[in-house]
Amino acid sequence: MADFELTARIHGGVAGIDAGEWDRLAGTNNPFVSHAFLSAMEDSGSVGPGTGWQAAPVTIADDSGTIHAALPSYLKMHSRGEYVFDQGWADAYERAGGRYYPKLQIAVPFTPATGPRLLCGEREGEEAFAAPLLRAAEQVCLEHGLSGAHATFIAPEQEALFKAAGWLIRSDLQFHWENRGYADFDAFLDSLASRKRKNLRKERARAREAVEIRHLTGADLTEDVWDAFWEFYQDTGARKWGTPYLTREAFTLLGERMAEKILLIFAFLDGEPVAGAMNVIGETTLFGRYWGCRMDIPFLHFELCYYQAIDAAIARGLSRVEAGAQGGHKLARGYAPVQTRSAHFIADPGLREAVAEFLEREAQGIDAEQNFLEARTPFKNP
Repeated sequence: MADFELTARIHGGVAGIDAGEWDRLAGTNNPFVSHAFLSAMEDSGSVGPGTGWQAAPVTIADDSGTIHAALPSYLKMHSRGEYVFDQGWADAYERAGGRYYPKLQIAVPFTPATGPRLLCGEREGEEAFAAPLLRAAEQVCLEHGLSGAHATFIAPEQEALFKAAGWLIRSDLQFHWENRGYADFDAFLDSLASRKRKNLRKERARAREAVEIRHLTGADLTEDVWDAFWEFYQDTGARKWGTPYLTREAFTLLGERMAEKILLIFAFLDGEPVAGAMNVIGETTLFGRYWGCRMDIPFLHFELCYYQAIDAAIARGLSRVEAGAQGGHKLARGYAPVQTRSAHFIADPGLREAVAEFLEREAQGIDAEQNFLEARTPFKNP
């Protein structure tokens, strides 16, 4: 790393940072850490006052003002919208007389998708700024009385950087589809055991009996399309979370700022949209995000969220589909268990020791669960 003085700064939001500077650090592979996505969350009111998510990105700059590294981080007053559950830690700490909230969350809001959390650019040597960036996050916690900092869904290649800084590592499971060079969906089906292959074909046929399916992206994403998807999103959000996380304005802004990175898959019945799934397109990965429907059609959820996503990934030459958090039903549809990682700095030594012991036991359970699930994937035996 160059020999100059570095200064850490907490900003009021990503929207106030130059988009070109931010995106140089974020890279191009993961759309969720882009300036377009994160600023849309802020400008739409999906994060900010009243949400429990207060944008507080941290940057490291030299004395000329050039930013060398950044954290997409938030002051959190609760643990909702994170998909890595630490409410048990909060309850235990507060019963012991501590104050768990506020905390520093290094994450993409409402997005259980793996990606870089230490934004250090893609130039040679930029990774050297990771250590001072993590020290800055720790100092923010210590100086402002925060219980700790939590980086969720960290990219695998960054895990060692967090470990080197002494952060605790936590594991969880998701289900991802891997493209093994398939020419089309039928080639993927050929990799499955006979009975599983037949089941998937039956599900696809049943789901598509009465509906027409369309893929919408770019200029297709009109306000009428977003209005329909907003209705789907509200239905699912109300059932899952009580109150949907994103505002209606968020979808308009995403359509304006990154339409070519958005893929909506809609089902139409008699010309009217009745269900839809939203995906975000990365350089190597298709990320499944939201789904909703106006009527219950057998297997349509699987068709729009999983099978059509596989079709889209193959057509685009993408390496994988990440279909979001949880969902053991994805296993039978060719999505295999993959471990995800989060990293945690705990300011209180007593809480840190307790969390470290918990994580050691939990990791053993995650390993055992992954082994159990891998033995039950639908693929042919090698």
